[in-house]
Amino acid sequence: IPQISYASTSIELSDKTRFGYFSRVVPPDLYQVRAMVDIVRHFGWSYVSTVADEGNYGEKGISAFEDLALKSGICIAQSLKIPREFTSETYDGIMTSLFLTANAKVVVLFVNEDNARRLLSAYGRTNKTSPFYWLASDSWGAKIHPIKDQELAAEGALTILPKRKVLAGFDEYFLSRTRENNERNPWFDEYWQMNFNCTLDPTVEDKAICTGRENKGTSHGRDPSFNYHQEGLVPFVVDAVYALAHAVQDLLFEKCGRYGIVCADAGPLLGPTMLKSIRGVVFMGSAGRVVRFNDQGDPTEGSYNIYQLQRSNTSEAWRYVSVGEWTDDLNMNESLIKWRDESLVRPHSVCSEECEQGYAKGNNQNEKKDHCCWICIKCGDYEYLKDEYTCASCPIGSIPNDTKNGCYELPVQSMEWNSVWAILPAAFSCLGIIATLFTFFVFWRFNRTPLIMAAGRELCYILMIGILMCYSLTFVLLSQPSTITCTIIRIGLGVSLSVCYAALFTKTNRISRIFNRGVKAAVKRPSYTSPRSQVVICMCLVAVQITAAVTWLGMELPGVRLVHPEREKVILKCRTSDIALVISLLYNIILIILCTLYAFRVRKIPENFNEAKYIAFTMYSTCIVWLAFIPIYFGTNNNFRIQITALCVCVSISATVTLGCLLLPKVYIVIFQPHKNVRQGGSSTIRSNASYQRQYFGNSKHKKGLAAQFNNGDITSPTGLAMLLAGGPVRRGVEEKDNSAVNRTRFTSIPDSSSGQDCDTEIDTTLLDDRMPHINEIDREIEREMDMIQRSDDETKL
Repeated sequence: IPQISYASTSIELSDKTRFGYFSRVVPPDLYQVRAMVDIVRHFGWSYVSTVADEGNYGEKGISAFEDLALKSGICIAQSLKIPREFTSETYDGIMTSLFLTANAKVVVLFVNEDNARRLLSAYGRTNKTSPFYWLASDSWGAKIHPIKDQELAAEGALTILPKRKVLAGFDEYFLSRTRENNERNPWFDEYWQMNFNCTLDPTVEDKAICTGRENKGTSHGRDPSFNYHQEGLVPFVVDAVYALAHAVQDLLFEKCGRYGIVCADAGPLLGPTMLKSIRGVVFMGSAGRVVRFNDQGDPTEGSYNIYQLQRSNTSEAWRYVSVGEWTDDLNMNESLIKWRDESLVRPHSVCSEECEQGYAKGNNQNEKKDHCCWICIKCGDYEYLKDEYTCASCPIGSIPNDTKNGCYELPVQSMEWNSVWAILPAAFSCLGIIATLFTFFVFWRFNRTPLIMAAGRELCYILMIGILMCYSLTFVLLSQPSTITCTIIRIGLGVSLSVCYAALFTKTNRISRIFNRGVKAAVKRPSYTSPRSQVVICMCLVAVQITAAVTWLGMELPGVRLVHPEREKVILKCRTSDIALVISLLYNIILIILCTLYAFRVRKIPENFNEAKYIAFTMYSTCIVWLAFIPIYFGTNNNFRIQITALCVCVSISATVTLGCLLLPKVYIVIFQPHKNVRQGGSSTIRSNASYQRQYFGNSKHKKGLAAQFNNGDITSPTGLAMLLAGGPVRRGVEEKDNSAVNRTRFTSIPDSSSGQDCDTEIDTTLLDDRMPHINEIDREIEREMDMIQRSDDETKL
């Protein structure tokens, strides 16, 4: 027998293998479940409890809800059931269980209206301050019975009811019914007694007897205290009746013609034939929607109204307010929603509150719902939230942003020109460059004066070039590292220092060889002491450093690298280690040590030769500077600003010490004491040389030989010429083999170193014309030797 239901919504009824002849005009619970899940998601409730009746309606409906909720990321705190056999303690136990998961403040109900009423009553008995909010299915709907005298417990409840339209004709008919005019409805007396709280049984003592006149004096025959609302299922009752009527009419049209009048051919209406006709009807329903059935006998679409129980603003009355609707999609009117105590703040129903920024969700061992219940674990200082459950470390060179949802690259640091660490060494180098250029100008301007010539002009110019390179290197060290600047640093640092110390080493080595040879220095001039030789030696020493630097470049190509001395710092440096940079200065350290040793050896030379003492002071100061540099450079805890500044200052101070101790004194004499920048007279020269002779040759076993050379006065050889400059009387003679013609002549008197008086020396010469070219050549050689020795003497005095 075909059936059409107006209120049966159980999902199980869609199983046509069991309920093949069942049809319904009300949407099945599957649509209702989708609407309820959308409501939970809309309000952000991720943790809810469920209560269902034991039976097909409750168990099937809540099971479908839980399955769809879990797919939507909603966790079920508890799933409780109301058994068929129950007592008041059963509902108290359910409420106690619900309070065990008090964070689940929303309870989804799939229960009939009687169980809903009993549950609300049990909730009222708990006297708990923590409120629950109910989300109920259509069995509660917009009915008065579940909430009567339980309004406070049900305040704010959201209920679902298939979309309906109030039928004005039904209200007019129903409100006009009384006991006197009711002739058909056998349940009308029961309805009358319940709604007017009276009885028709005279034996009942605690209730008033119904008179049938309770409705007199009203417009519709009803007492104003009677709060009537049309039942929500009324339109579906009407649609169910019309569906059956349309099906019968369609069959009659089919068998008896277009007028649908019963005819002899109509015969009995068989079940399968009637079912087929019911499934095929299509008409406009009473609620203004199309009524049609699918193959399972269900409506082809579901449409629901969403109600909330609220207190009236103008009275103590309670009413269901339509706050939204659902037809495949949810549409809520937030402005109409009021929660408990007319609060506009939506309730929270979550297992765990969202973690603050920088916290990840960790598993809570006490909860099984890992994706809804968690503990907040703080991410590390250098970690970010890869996802809501995972902290991940930021790559080296980056740190988390303020929201901890990602990392950002740290700015690359390098020396900045507006930093005091760059301004001070740069200013110092600028002053040094100016002083060096001024010194160079003075040397060039007074290039032919005795003091400048005696200072060894060639080595001085090389020394000034090295000093300029040292000062200029500061600006390369302070600039931002690049392949070009790193190449210049790796070559220029060692070469600029080696130019200075190679020149100083050549100077000190020359002085040491001259003054530490003893008697040999007077007999034979030391080798490789000429200006050209000194320059060659200096360039060879510098070439060693250049070769090593170029070899290092070939072994390790220059470039830049990012260094992370601390987690929050990224420093741009040249692609070489600090230790390798110091090792590259090893050759210069060797030159410094050798210069220092030579300066120490010649520290006791005569007063007139005081440049050696200046060199010694320069090297002592240089050693102190570099010894102080090493602990400063490596003990700054990788502070690149201090390291770069220390290196710049150390190189600049080394250049400044050399400039101030060796070159500036000469500049001072040339400018402010020009009377000292002259070639000294003969007597003083002789006395000085005589003093040097006594100091270095006085008690030597070669004294007699030297005296013989002095007495013989053979100045045709360099030794005799040296003796002449030492102050001894000299005689130059040319002996002829035939001794036939001798002319006597008197030479210019030469001051004697011992007496200070002029002494005349007679030299016999033979005037032979054929020997004159040879004599002239000897004269020119003597002049060259005298000029060289005089220059050497001036240098030594300085």
